[in-house]
Amino acid sequence: TRSLSITSVGHSTFEKAQGEKVTLPCTFVLSEEDEGPLDIEWVLIPADNQKKEQIIIMYAVDRIYNHYYAAMTGRMQFTNPDPRSGDGSLDILNLKSADTGTYQCKVKKAPGVQSQKIQLTVLVKPARTKCSIEGSQEIGKDVILKCASQEGSPLLSYDWRRVSGTQELPATSMLNKNTGELLLKNASQDYSGTYNCVASNRVGTDECSVELNVTPPINTAGIIAGAIIGTLLGLCVLGFLIFCCCKKHREKKYEKEVHHDIREDVPPPKSRSSTARSYIGSNRSSLGSMSPSNMEGYTKTPYSQVPSEDFERTPGQNPTFAPSKVAAPNLSRMGAVPVMIPAQSKDGSIV
Repeated sequence: TRSLSITSVGHSTFEKAQGEKVTLPCTFVLSEEDEGPLDIEWVLIPADNQKKEQIIIMYAVDRIYNHYYAAMTGRMQFTNPDPRSGDGSLDILNLKSADTGTYQCKVKKAPGVQSQKIQLTVLVKPARTKCSIEGSQEIGKDVILKCASQEGSPLLSYDWRRVSGTQELPATSMLNKNTGELLLKNASQDYSGTYNCVASNRVGTDECSVELNVTPPINTAGIIAGAIIGTLLGLCVLGFLIFCCCKKHREKKYEKEVHHDIREDVPPPKSRSSTARSYIGSNRSSLGSMSPSNMEGYTKTPYSQVPSEDFERTPGQNPTFAPSKVAAPNLSRMGAVPVMIPAQSKDGSIV
């Protein structure tokens, strides 16, 4: 008596790189006694036993159901579009590190039932590997060449090689394949050259390079002396600039003070009294040359417009004027011709 059996045996572990494709085999043979409907399920068994199994794809009643596991939607499919042919293998495309886990294929056709587990490990290739130098690149010093990959599944292995000169690592070098450090003790100028590091794991490799240049020791005493001299020169220049600024400021202040002082050799301005006298004298001379017929216009000029000699008096010398009548102007002093006005006496005669 025969029954349903899975024929894909011997492939229980798979290791693939991220981004690649994997085919998880699940082939089977049906028996004449298996008369029930064919049912094929692929489930993901979590590493944590407390969690439930997750159905990722299923074939039942001549139909495929692949919407159970959102993390793989669009990335998984049955290898054979018609699993009834005896091939229920599963293809997973564009693998990711999160796809790592245990997968189980279950084939049912009553009364036969069979299953098979497959372990899938998705590895990440080394990537973004960087090389660097630690320590002073001087003759007689110890130099460390470092190599590290930013991406990559463990266990990563590192290997250094020299790509210039003798293409052999120095005799004093010490390599740590796990950390990627290459120690060069008591470096000499012969150690100079280009070094290449190769990071690798089971699914790929990545490389980087670094240039080592071993030089004689630097004259630190000369550098210190030069720094001191440069500092002193800088302080001298700064002091000179401060002195010039202060001097210029004092000169501007002195010029400003002198500008506001009155110089002794400059003659004083004319007093207002002499101005008034000259004004009156000019008016007198002009009046002396006028005829009586022209006097009418000038007699109407108010005396207040003629400058007086009071401008010569100081504030402490305020004169006290006695009340008096305003006298008529003396025409003879002003150069005018006297006019005889007839008058009538008591007896009626003309005088």
